[in-house]
Amino acid sequence: MNELTRRDEMSLAGAALRGAPWKAAAVTGGAVATASLLLGLITGTADLAWALGVGVTLFTLVAAIGAISKPDTGDRVTRQARNWSLRHPWRFALYPAAGAAILMYPIELVLDGDGVFGAAWDAVWGGAWIYLLTAIVATVMRGRAAKN
Repeated sequence: MNELTRRDEMSLAGAALRGAPWKAAAVTGGAVATASLLLGLITGTADLAWALGVGVTLFTLVAAIGAISKPDTGDRVTRQARNWSLRHPWRFALYPAAGAAILMYPIELVLDGDGVFGAAWDAVWGGAWIYLLTAIVATVMRGRAAKN
């Protein structure tokens, strides 16, 4: 059996994410970020960086899990990529987590005021949580993968 390169894995993860429910993910992330900020304003503990970080987290989770939730829909390439993602959930989860960490870094850097390294640390931890949650849910969904 031929081993896939990181580039091949990235292509498969990207193909699986191509069919993600992006509108639902954006609405979910935006709604949660807004609700978090409004609740913070009401209680006097508003933190824009936290609210945006939670929004990015849920945006990423909804997109990643939604992308692999229906492995039998889409064109042939998308179906194969989704089935690969379900068979290799820990590898698949790397890519949404990395994307989320990249999105979180400027938020942390500009709004949180922790500096370059503090922002990187916070973004990496956010990505680690997304990695863990995405991989666990994808592992649970593994039974949906077609037997090839």
